[in-house]
Amino acid sequence: MPSLNGFNANDVDPNPGFEPIPAGRYLAVIVDSKTKATKNGAGEYLELAFEIVDGPFKGRKVWERLTRKHPNELTVRIANGNLSAICRAVGIMQPRDSIELHNLPLTIVVGLKKREDTGDMTNVVKAFEKRDTGSAPRAAVGGGSAPPWKR
Repeated sequence: MPSLNGFNANDVDPNPGFEPIPAGRYLAVIVDSKTKATKNGAGEYLELAFEIVDGPFKGRKVWERLTRKHPNELTVRIANGNLSAICRAVGIMQPRDSIELHNLPLTIVVGLKKREDTGDMTNVVKAFEKRDTGSAPRAAVGGGSAPPWKR
């Protein structure tokens, strides 16, 4: 059996569980991006992890998949339209790599939908918008101070 030598539950706060966050608008940043193959292997999607950076759900993550390679032309058109909305929201119009979109604040519009496999409710990102207040600050490069939402 695997050893749990040295673990003491009294020293660690339990995870609260992860119910979906309520539908609404949230200030968020992209914190991770990966390209993955679709389940059937017929396409490829860009998976983006958004982290909420303000309010009562600060630190929670929401994911979006943009299927940019697929035999279904409509699927690709929708994905590219969502990528365009993200680029416009963060002010990077011609990214060469998805990392260029990381850590730039934008507003995501989150909704809820029922999962087909389990019937549980889950979050979906319905829209991407420019940050509500002023221009989007950029993360400092080369060891500068942290962006305002991380201070």
